[in-house]
Amino acid sequence: MTALLEKNQVGPQDGYLIGKPQAWFAFAMTFALMLFDYIDRQVIVSLFPHIKAEWNLSDKQLGGLVSIISIIVAVGSIPVALMADRFSRVKSIVVMATTWSVATISCMFTSNYAQLLTARAVVGVGETGYGSVGAALIASLFPKRLRGALLGAFFAAASLGAVLGVVLGGVIAAKWGWKAAFGVVGVPGLVLALLYLLVRDYKTVALTPKLDRVTQTLGGTLKHIFGTLARTRTLLWVCVGGAMQLIVVSAIWSWLPSYLNRFYGLAPDVAAKQAALVVLVGALGSLVWGFVVDRVTTRTPRNKLPALSVLCLVTVGIFLLAFSATAPGAAQFKLILLGGFMMTCTVGVVSGVAIDVIHPGVRSTGSAVLALFQNLLGLAVGPFLVGVLSDQWGLQQAMAFVPMFSVLAAVAFVLAGRCYEHDVNQVAGIKLDAPATPSTTRTAAAAA
Repeated sequence: MTALLEKNQVGPQDGYLIGKPQAWFAFAMTFALMLFDYIDRQVIVSLFPHIKAEWNLSDKQLGGLVSIISIIVAVGSIPVALMADRFSRVKSIVVMATTWSVATISCMFTSNYAQLLTARAVVGVGETGYGSVGAALIASLFPKRLRGALLGAFFAAASLGAVLGVVLGGVIAAKWGWKAAFGVVGVPGLVLALLYLLVRDYKTVALTPKLDRVTQTLGGTLKHIFGTLARTRTLLWVCVGGAMQLIVVSAIWSWLPSYLNRFYGLAPDVAAKQAALVVLVGALGSLVWGFVVDRVTTRTPRNKLPALSVLCLVTVGIFLLAFSATAPGAAQFKLILLGGFMMTCTVGVVSGVAIDVIHPGVRSTGSAVLALFQNLLGLAVGPFLVGVLSDQWGLQQAMAFVPMFSVLAAVAFVLAGRCYEHDVNQVAGIKLDAPATPSTTRTAAAAA
């Protein structure tokens, strides 16, 4: 009977694991949750001037309110992704979305820095693993030809969510106070979490007996993952390169509203709207560069990584010119806008490359390795580092220094490109299992 089931099992429909309509519904819901993930994460940056004034905080403390989420996400990403790979990616996403939404709402009831930091940490607990699990789900449901563009769109939702978070935070704070902003942006995530239960789940690919044995425990899994990381040089260097570039992205996103408030003399809500433009072009850049890199490297996929190196070097050049050689004003802001468009160039492509070299049965877990690097060494570093440097040197000098991490990203991508083809070939030919339809199951059972 088993053999007959396998013979009659429905295969991918033009590469779609669960059918085209169901796959696109899953993408829409996953995109929407990513949007509110980053609305809830980034709403606080436009509130910095209000919180600093009310509680007399240092820039280092303000940076910690952003970085704490990335630290928590980094620490918990692998266990959560492991659970999702072995049990259910859909149910895991529902639990995560519910947690971060409730925690965001709770921020409005805090009365001191310690309480707010704790609430933000719980937001991080909820967001732990969402990026990796969501990316793995999308990569599994859609044909490979769409993977780079869809992952770019998925992660562009992070940029768009950050835009909305910054804008909404500034507008709501100006009208009803800064604490109200958390309540307004937290509620939609709860609604989306319930709707996500309608997303069709699927059977994960079976692991090899050896791989299944080593992934029975967290310790065994971690040993296997990092052993694989050491052997898969592409994944190692892509993790490093992606993290270095995200130091720049997170620093600009987190501190630009405060920079515009201090050096342009803009009111916090106006500064938030101006900063949101930069984040918005970042969202566009993530989508555009994911598409462009995929298209220009269709015949030579190994060139994806050298292309990213060039884009990273262009990014650092623009930002150095903006913050080191141009005075605050219209010309500088145009350069910052251009830099914002360039700096998200790696987001979708990096995830696609990582998934290309990961066994399909552990894509969530493998993607979590990337998330670990990106959050702990990237997103967590940028806001806190700028806060520390700002307290010591001033915010202008801190913003001029941080773009240099794009140079390190460029070097890492060059190294990744040298072993990409070899690592892709190691996992070539491994197929995902598509779920059987009810009619197929009945036919197989009758035949048995």
